[in-house]
Amino acid sequence: MIRLAIAFVLLAFPALAEIKIEPVTSPGGIKAWLVQDKGIPFTALEILFRGGTSLDGPGKRGAVNLMTALIEEGAGDLDSQGFAAARDGLAAEFNFRSGTDSVGVSAKFLTENRDAAIDLLRSALVNPRFDQVAVDRVRGQVIANLQSNEKDPGTLAGEAFNRMAFGAHPYGSSGDGTIDSVTALTRDDIIAAHKGALAHDRIYVAAAGDISAAELGLLLDKLFGDLPKTGAPLPTRANWTLKGGVTVQDFPTPQSTILFGQEGIKRDDPDFFAAYILNEVLGGGRFSARLMTEVREKRGFTYGIGTSLVPMDQAEMMVGQFASKNASVGDAIKVVRDEWAKMATGGVTAEEMAATKTYLTGSYPLRFDGNGQIAQVLVGMQMEGLPIDYAVTRNAQIEAVTLDDLKRVAARLLKPDALRFVVVGQPVGVTSTD
Repeated sequence: MIRLAIAFVLLAFPALAEIKIEPVTSPGGIKAWLVQDKGIPFTALEILFRGGTSLDGPGKRGAVNLMTALIEEGAGDLDSQGFAAARDGLAAEFNFRSGTDSVGVSAKFLTENRDAAIDLLRSALVNPRFDQVAVDRVRGQVIANLQSNEKDPGTLAGEAFNRMAFGAHPYGSSGDGTIDSVTALTRDDIIAAHKGALAHDRIYVAAAGDISAAELGLLLDKLFGDLPKTGAPLPTRANWTLKGGVTVQDFPTPQSTILFGQEGIKRDDPDFFAAYILNEVLGGGRFSARLMTEVREKRGFTYGIGTSLVPMDQAEMMVGQFASKNASVGDAIKVVRDEWAKMATGGVTAEEMAATKTYLTGSYPLRFDGNGQIAQVLVGMQMEGLPIDYAVTRNAQIEAVTLDDLKRVAARLLKPDALRFVVVGQPVGVTSTD
């Protein structure tokens, strides 16, 4: 079984090496990355607009999220049902989503329907209707989700953690807004959010599939040509205000949800790859990760636990989460702190480093399985400021990390005394420290 897995990984590398990424600039100056694939007559298009829900103005929390949910609820001469019928008639797929730092658009369309699909997508991006009946209906759906979130321990923990970490900065509150803020949003607020979020000065585009560089260039100008040149100002740097300790939020449940974390590391930091390996050894999703071994396997305090590096545009976090019976929360928190401290002072073993590098380099080619995934990876690379050859050089950068690097970066990054644990539940013997 091991030999088969190794063979599969080795076979995957040539496929990744053969991916040719072309930089494309439209006649109008819009830039994109392209991977041509003539094998199947369809194209996947991925678009990101930098800014996302962090662009919400004062008192308008949730505006970008609601606007994004409304984009395909009618555009141009088509109402909501007409737009859906036109999209389905073209066998096209559109997806619009909002995140903390971006508004994302995914599109897939057949080559034979490309022009009509792009016309329809352009109409949605440039001329959404925002009919009041649609605004009221989708607003109701958002409010229903917000009401549901009030009963979800994981959501409550995340909101409390972010509020303490970032305060009044947009990162400190949910981009979905609150029931009160979403209820108060007007159609004019939605229109303003659209103009602020979708603009030329923040576009990142990637395409993969049956389309040439020349065809993509013309498509870009057609799709985005009528968008505003500039959007709303991007948020400023978020100050990290969270200190180590424990916060308990009472919630009637037999087990508590625990979110924990500290300040992280920037994506463009020279030590990022070392931090990436450290995180995988400490709290990656595999059962061999230290926290999984110590908290779950040895002690049975949780079913699963994991950590992640979260580099955002204006702040960085290293966070983790698990759930545990109320009676074992205190012991589980102690184990997490202890493992954080062990790695901070001792780094990792040669065996851990070798196994983690094998996993990280071997699993990477699997991200390029299909045009849709390729386009997603490429647009993410652009927004993170990575070079066009990153897909080829990434594994070499991981392999270049040494044990000394890992020990040095562990001491720099991991701060057990700075860990804040937010506990939503009724943990036995655990109280808020401040």
